[in-house]
Amino acid sequence: MKRIFFTCLLLIAATAFSFADTISINHFVVKENPFAKDEIAIVAVDTAKNIQENVNGSFAFSINGFTEQLTFDKGTAFYRHKLDKSMFVYARHENDNGTHSMLYYVYRHDSKLTPVKISWILLISIPLGLILLGYLFKRFIIIALIIFCIFLYFNHSNGLSIPTFFQSIIDGLKGLFAS
Repeated sequence: MKRIFFTCLLLIAATAFSFADTISINHFVVKENPFAKDEIAIVAVDTAKNIQENVNGSFAFSINGFTEQLTFDKGTAFYRHKLDKSMFVYARHENDNGTHSMLYYVYRHDSKLTPVKISWILLISIPLGLILLGYLFKRFIIIALIIFCIFLYFNHSNGLSIPTFFQSIIDGLKGLFAS
């Protein structure tokens, strides 16, 4: 009886240690897909921007508001949609550790894609700077409104809608206070 009890206890203890750690993506970057023209890749990285090669499997991402199941292999997943022109790409991933999002402007030139990360601080500082200049210089109010309308048109024509604009700022503020 003691042997059976000891064997069961040993099996329970062994199964407790056999569970693997869950792999989560807390940081990622958007890069040009080196294997396909006009496509991007999402790369799971750590805080030092080193590729996490242990990330394998399917993860849910929301890219520009559309939910996609991206399959990661050695830390890299390919977004299989062609980018016809320069545009904003808002990538968002939610896991047990919270929501992680990045806003990139993917600049298309000479059949190459160059992703540029857009900080939420830059998104909020341009309109606030225009408001401040309009307030300080009363004659600048009309010019500030024209520049603000151009700013809104540029954002909208390149795929950055007003809800995505505010969501990016809110996610940035959440990340600021969560750290």
